[in-house]
Amino acid sequence: MNPYCAGCLHQIEAALQKTITIMQQLKEEELLLRPTPDKMSVGELLQHIATICRTDYYISLGYSQEKMTNMYEKIKLTSLKELEAEMKTSFTFLAEVYGKYSEDELEQPVTSYWGTSYTRFEWLIEIVAHIYHHRGQLHAILTHSYGKDYNLVLFE
Repeated sequence: MNPYCAGCLHQIEAALQKTITIMQQLKEEELLLRPTPDKMSVGELLQHIATICRTDYYISLGYSQEKMTNMYEKIKLTSLKELEAEMKTSFTFLAEVYGKYSEDELEQPVTSYWGTSYTRFEWLIEIVAHIYHHRGQLHAILTHSYGKDYNLVLFE
């Protein structure tokens, strides 16, 4: 495996593991918490995080907006156990795919349905950033809106 991909995948795995640590301190009913009426609930945000590795990978293949919308509509993770399992499965899927890419394949540009073009490696960096962004949102929501104190170092 390309060492840069290995490093990115390590960062994704670390971010997801810290997210799982936060989830292990939640109760099922806290998935319904919604600090802002027109934004995602804690459960919806966790569902989004849980599927980023897989869904962003499909975006990086150039899937259409319609195909992605259909994919998102089919995702129904309603329990902490399901969310954790999908985080792990989605990460394993991504790691396996990126582990097989050659240097040439990593340098190939792919355009998203909204017109952004990145190399396959840049898409992996985007996935790292996307996961960290939402993990930070989750932590901020739980800490500032609901007074949760995890006493958790979020970065290695």
